[in-house]
Amino acid sequence: MKIETKALHEGYSPKNGEPRVMPIYQSTTYVYDSTDAVADVFDDPTLGMIYSRFENPTTDAVEKKIAALEGGVAAMCTSSGQAASLLSILNICDAGDHFISSSSIYGGTVNLFAFTLKKLGIECTFIDVDASEDEIRAAIKPNTKCIFGETIANPALTVLDIEKWARVAHEADLPLIVDNTFATPILCRPIEWGADIVIHSTSKYMDGHAVQVGGVIVDSGKFDWASSGKFKGLSEPDESYHGIVYTDKYPDAPYITKARMQLMRDFGCYPAANSSFLLNLGLETLAVRMPKYCENAMKVAEFLESCDKVKSIKYAGLKSDPHYELAQKYLPDGVCGVISFSVDGGRETAVKFMDALSLASNEVHVADIRTCVLNPASATHRQLTEEQLVAAGIDPAMIRLSVGLENVEDILEDLQQAFDAI
Repeated sequence: MKIETKALHEGYSPKNGEPRVMPIYQSTTYVYDSTDAVADVFDDPTLGMIYSRFENPTTDAVEKKIAALEGGVAAMCTSSGQAASLLSILNICDAGDHFISSSSIYGGTVNLFAFTLKKLGIECTFIDVDASEDEIRAAIKPNTKCIFGETIANPALTVLDIEKWARVAHEADLPLIVDNTFATPILCRPIEWGADIVIHSTSKYMDGHAVQVGGVIVDSGKFDWASSGKFKGLSEPDESYHGIVYTDKYPDAPYITKARMQLMRDFGCYPAANSSFLLNLGLETLAVRMPKYCENAMKVAEFLESCDKVKSIKYAGLKSDPHYELAQKYLPDGVCGVISFSVDGGRETAVKFMDALSLASNEVHVADIRTCVLNPASATHRQLTEEQLVAAGIDPAMIRLSVGLENVEDILEDLQQAFDAI
């Protein structure tokens, strides 16, 4: 099936007389015929559902759909994008380990990697998204366990050279984890370019309607977790789960199986069935919505580029953008609906401009069906130091504009009247 068809049909296929629409399985628990049957499922959770803290039939259907869209073998939904980022790292990093991340990533993820994981004894080294292969290699240490980046960074809107980062990672027997939130599998499928694990904040374009928070981790099934000996949590017995060796018992998807049986079991950051049902509704129209976001955003970006009150603009769909060539390679069908730009006059003028907007909402969200704006330095990246803001590509006067699905002439008119107000 082509991806538009997968968005509608993967994950759930009703049998004779069953509901056409995927049902909501609103239950915390599942009944078995005998004690032995329950024991069998605890020995091998792939045989059936155990408890909705880490498995649910509604969510399972959505996980299968997202895995199919990304070209992976399996997926696990989480209660938020931050939970997906956290578990993707904790699944392979222990206290005393190290990993590398592009510095151009979401501010909340910077906090998670630089501060919270540091408290757990896991060190992160941030390097420039445009670092050379030699610079990436130089950051690798004997205890490095993975490399992390974002396809399209939030809000710096840099584009990750996935093939380059994957090549360096694989030379060192390391997996590449890519956050594909802004691109979605409609615009880019990182696994096809060498990524081993893909994560999303499903709260954004996948949901699309700003109705529920969520995340997902997708396992490509392509990384060899056993041969290097670096990932003992996967290739040696798990004493917390009957001594299972994940790479032996679940060779097709050991990474995601371990994440579910070990981390989700213990952390329980799993979405509710109703949230997964709503996410599926968003996924069904994802392939229809993404081209329109890109079409509207391109027109808005061209308008902003020509505006004499705009000091700078970042949108990789513009030929003037330094990441234009990478966008043409990885995102030939469009570069999402998010634009970052700065107005002349600093943060005070930026705030005045944003407050003058009428159609666009000033809110802590992005990738919605409705146009919205945010000043990252005052909100999502407020906890970052000035040095970290610079490293993340964020000007204090930067405005993150998430172009929605309204008629683009209405969006442009709203922007113009706000410029007139400053």
